[in-house]
Amino acid sequence: MTDADDLRARTRALLADRPPATTSRADFLAARFDAGLAWVHYPEGLGGLGAARSLQSVVDAELAAAGAPDNDPRRIGIGLGMAAPTILAYGTEEQKRRFLRPLWLGEEVWCQLFSEPGAGSDLAALSTRAVLGDDGVWTVTGQKVWTSSAHLARWAILIARTDPAQPKHRGITYFLCDMTDPGVEVRPLRQITGEAEFNEVFLTDVRIPDAHRLGEVGDGWQVARTTLMNERVSIGGSTGGRESGMIAPLARTWREHPERRTHALHQRLITLWVEAEVARLTGERLRQQLAVGQPGPEGSGLKLSFARLNQQISGLEVELLGDEGLLYDDWTMRRPELVDFTGRGPGYRYLRSKGNSIEGGTSEVLLNIVAERVLGLPTEPRTDKDVAWKDLAR
Repeated sequence: MTDADDLRARTRALLADRPPATTSRADFLAARFDAGLAWVHYPEGLGGLGAARSLQSVVDAELAAAGAPDNDPRRIGIGLGMAAPTILAYGTEEQKRRFLRPLWLGEEVWCQLFSEPGAGSDLAALSTRAVLGDDGVWTVTGQKVWTSSAHLARWAILIARTDPAQPKHRGITYFLCDMTDPGVEVRPLRQITGEAEFNEVFLTDVRIPDAHRLGEVGDGWQVARTTLMNERVSIGGSTGGRESGMIAPLARTWREHPERRTHALHQRLITLWVEAEVARLTGERLRQQLAVGQPGPEGSGLKLSFARLNQQISGLEVELLGDEGLLYDDWTMRRPELVDFTGRGPGYRYLRSKGNSIEGGTSEVLLNIVAERVLGLPTEPRTDKDVAWKDLAR
């Protein structure tokens, strides 16, 4: 078994062989992946060593101390946090070897083609169709929405309906879609922030070979649940230290403006600071649980807390700043590569946090998941459980 001492020795050998000061970023990252130090819990040959997930911090600490480059995880977060664990869980050996290395190296950016304008928060009601031809190629037609990084992505994880005669959860199949293929059109969606980090994606007779299907035909909902559980941990599970994330600029504003303090604002600040710290520690505990298995429904509770806290914290920051809080730094239309909550002004944080209760599963849906799968409460009555998707009212 690979232990911490072995990982330190392997990391130091990598640093000696590829000194960060004299090695290009691309070459260093490639050597790190091939040495099994990319994600140590992945299998050998796929960037890992089959070690305990908790040992990744040993490698990361050695590399950080040496000033080694990282793979810009915020830019490729969808690939790292959603596509990779799903491919690892359901992909063929050929798919794992084809996609995981360029994904981790950041050579190929990924996006997620799940949400649809006609399905709302009921993801399983999606209507994008995939039809298998005699040549073994699927033809996909439909529309997706709220797609982060679609304007940058080479690949997408995609779910589509392959059997409308089945109930909505059982007639879905999961695919890996080449975003450069004919028939894929990406249009920006300008948001309340002025930017267009999201997109809508139109799929018109897009051809996807069956070799790019992930999991069995009709088993797409089960595959997608793996993606969604990882997504919620990825969104809600901050990896920063104490007073990191959205609480940091609020605490800084409080310290810089003593003249605006009141007892009531102080009580709200303390409450939010404590809740943010509880959420941070809960996220750390959840990441430790990941070391011994796949993420469970607890990630939904973490993401739910993340959305509520972000909105309350940013609201208090704007209120504390008074008239100054009504100013907005820049309405320029951009298509950014990542979301930067702390790199912009308070107005941006306030507006952008509104989307936190929608992305990665709406807060209403997550409340149901927590109630039913974490607390064990009775499920809500469903009249569409055994009804064919084609017979549902739309």
